Amino acid sequence: MQTAADAGDAATLLAAVPAGRRVALVDPRFVGHVHALRLGLTDPRFAAATVPGALTAQPEARGALLRALRRTTAAVGAGAPVVAPDTDPAPEDRTVPGRIAVALEAEGTAVKRPELGSLTATVPTDAGARATAESARDEVDDEAVRLRSAVKAHDGFFTTFAISPYSRYIARWCARRGLTPNQVTTASLITALVAAGAAATGTRGGYITAGILLLVSFVLDCTDGQLARYSLQYSTMGAWLDATFDRAKEYAYYAGLAIGAVRGGDDVWVLALGAMVLQACRHVVDFSFNEANHDAVANTSPTAALSDKLDSVGWTVWARRMIVLPIGERWAMIAVLTALTTPRIVFYALLVGCALAACYTTAGRLLRSLTRRASRTDRAAQALADLADSGPLAQGVAAVAPGLRGAFTAPAVALLGTLVMIGGALFLPYGSWLTVAAAAVYVVLSGLAVARPLKGALDWLVPPFFRAAEYVTILVLAARSDAPHAVPAAFGLVSAVAYHHYDTVYRIRGGTGAPPQWLVRTIGGHEGRTALVAVLAAVLTHAAGFTTALTALAVAVALVVLVESIRFWVSSSAPAVHDEGELA
Repeated sequence: MQTAADAGDAATLLAAVPAGRRVALVDPRFVGHVHALRLGLTDPRFAAATVPGALTAQPEARGALLRALRRTTAAVGAGAPVVAPDTDPAPEDRTVPGRIAVALEAEGTAVKRPELGSLTATVPTDAGARATAESARDEVDDEAVRLRSAVKAHDGFFTTFAISPYSRYIARWCARRGLTPNQVTTASLITALVAAGAAATGTRGGYITAGILLLVSFVLDCTDGQLARYSLQYSTMGAWLDATFDRAKEYAYYAGLAIGAVRGGDDVWVLALGAMVLQACRHVVDFSFNEANHDAVANTSPTAALSDKLDSVGWTVWARRMIVLPIGERWAMIAVLTALTTPRIVFYALLVGCALAACYTTAGRLLRSLTRRASRTDRAAQALADLADSGPLAQGVAAVAPGLRGAFTAPAVALLGTLVMIGGALFLPYGSWLTVAAAAVYVVLSGLAVARPLKGALDWLVPPFFRAAEYVTILVLAARSDAPHAVPAAFGLVSAVAYHHYDTVYRIRGGTGAPPQWLVRTIGGHEGRTALVAVLAAVLTHAAGFTTALTALAVAVALVVLVESIRFWVSSSAPAVHDEGELA
């Protein structure tokens, strides 16, 4: 830390700092909480940020900072004091850091101004103002505010009342011992994997141990995000780990339960895969709807207005959050039922609960879409196209086919293709080439569905329809096969593909766009993989080779998508964010 005598000296000192470092300017007369400075100066997610009396810039904003500082120096004079004339429009802009923040924004550099709430951050200009500011600072417990802000503002009932009251203190304990959110996230994954192993024993003691460890894993899962917010340790690796490990833990636990059930004489692999498919389809409904509407213009949906009114009534907020069976409630249910009942009952409860939640959330989104008078943006249409995951076959059809017109044409065509594909897998003789013909029809209809930009009111349904077609087709064909262990192999394949789809979602959320087209082409797109599985079922009828083929396909997809995903998330191009998680 160095002290500058005036604005001109500050410019000289900043220019001497190595280009790869973050820099900060703080008015020496600053009065406020340490956590206010921490929020303003240490959050890695923003190129530039400011609180009254302080400003920071990451390396990418250093050039703009120096230009703004030099302009400020020229305007007020190199030897001017740090406080500007009282004629400035806002008190926070009367200091050199405040002036520079305004100049940065005028140049086009975004400057984050974090919400401070009850925290104090000010630059008093006289003794009376300083005494007032110090009194306001001393009246607020800085650490208590920091602990409260470590907890997500909106979370499920179980997480809010059964986990967060004490997990925040675990987060503080971790921070004081130098532990990172990534380490806690990894510990959560390891604990869940051990829980899955305990469930795989198929014994009552194993099930009880698994239930307890699953809850411990969830506590750590809450702690990692709270630690990130408490210590402002946001990172690209953290975003990747937190965004994917929840699904990895849940699906690994499903597999553990299925293995344990088989050891006890009850094969529930179909139920396990069904639960995974249903949960993944629920998520893509949420993701697709949000991406289609987050930047929509003129949101005037009466359904949304009704939802806002219901949120003003306290008890309805928690009831509605519990109805969707968010991750906290879901994991608590799984843990308790694992300890007390059987894997079959666990999966029955999951399927019923998730199906009801899916009906509730999807119905609400349909009503909002049908009653919303809004224009979808090009960015939203591109996000839906990326979420559709169309491969070379569908893209080829879309390139030569005229776009079908009509407000609801795209989802109708996608739904028709989905029904043809799933219906063929379900009702045609297993191994029949008619199923392959149904897959060919699905490929054509998939291409027609995405031949025009997805800007219709219900076009957000297209990606969920495609996910359902692919996942359910794999499930049905594996379940109808006489090949031993075909369903566990299908479980692995759906897991690998689902990882790719979740990875796509979080890249779009980070503002970096979908995975590269070469990746989508390499793994075939949803229609290519679906058609390939149909062909494999026809060629390898009643043969163990079908299991081998599904396993090989799962391994190939997993290797390609994992290598590219890891490359992206650990690279400098990945967004420095920490995933806040999904209620569902």
